[in-house]
Amino acid sequence: MRLFLLLVSIPIIEIALFIEIGGWLGTWPTIAIVILTALIGSVLLRQQGMSALNNVQTRLMEGENPGRLLADGAMILVAGALLLTPGFFTDAVGFALLIPPVRTALWLWGSKHIKLQHVSAGGQGFAGQAQDGQTVDGDFEEVRPEPEPKGDQPRIR
Repeated sequence: MRLFLLLVSIPIIEIALFIEIGGWLGTWPTIAIVILTALIGSVLLRQQGMSALNNVQTRLMEGENPGRLLADGAMILVAGALLLTPGFFTDAVGFALLIPPVRTALWLWGSKHIKLQHVSAGGQGFAGQAQDGQTVDGDFEEVRPEPEPKGDQPRIR
């Protein structure tokens, strides 16, 4: 029901804003603003999106959890979609999502309200669940170090 209300209310808000702003500025300046915000949004999206992607890759290479950065990337992606959608309300929300403190506030709010129930990793045979003594199934292979060669014997690989 909430999704339905959201999908109905956003176009109504956009139509009302187009009528108000178009009546105040005129038709062509209003259309120019919509096109200009789409262009500015696409440039900002490209810059911040590439930055977020590089940060995720860096975190992964360092073996750190990129969860926060992935959430930022998702919010930047949503911002881009909103900025490319014609309208003043969607542009305002899209530009807001491109502001790092806004994304931080949404991350903090989401981390309080969204709980991880199940974790699963790709590959063969690993599936886990949350902490606190719950069972984690997995496969492993024991790898033993190769013995050092004696004397001047070359090591064969």
